[in-house]
Amino acid sequence: MNNWKVNVYSSEDKFFVDSVNLPEIFLSPIRIDILKFVFLNMAKNKRQSYSVNQSSGMNTSAISWGTGRAVARIPRVKGSGTNRSGQGAVGNFCRGGRMFSPTTIWRKWHHKIIKNQRRQAIITSIACSGLVSIVMARGHKISETPEIPLVIESCVESVICTKFGQTTLRNIGAFSDIKDKKKKKTLKTGKG
Repeated sequence: MNNWKVNVYSSEDKFFVDSVNLPEIFLSPIRIDILKFVFLNMAKNKRQSYSVNQSSGMNTSAISWGTGRAVARIPRVKGSGTNRSGQGAVGNFCRGGRMFSPTTIWRKWHHKIIKNQRRQAIITSIACSGLVSIVMARGHKISETPEIPLVIESCVESVICTKFGQTTLRNIGAFSDIKDKKKKKTLKTGKG
């Protein structure tokens, strides 16, 4: 049984109004290796398939000259009277030829994640959010925040306006971190 207490703070100011038991999930073991693995595999699920055209570099009527001419046996473009005739074609080392091992759309783009690993990653991330050192290492400005993990009284759920939400965050000392993140967020040109 866990006897760790965490203070419940008022949304009006930094004074605590009550204390509750810290949920046991905050004391669970931190598995950064599983977290990284799940994060990387989840990131792969946003990818879109891509490939080159199947006939790229193969659209010439090239044929090899065979042996006995003291030239490489690479297929060569037919014809005469132009610079292109007699040039090597098709091969990946030829100008205008296909790439080596052309990319295909039936590659394995998405990765399934074992349900228990996904759960363990979520548990780890919640447990990490309760450790001051890890939260600060992520670059969050929590010097004005009274406590980590920060628990606010339930009346904050009735906030319906952004202005009041910002006031609440200012009162508990969490707004400076959000303001800093808002400055860093930029829209890529031409993307809306």
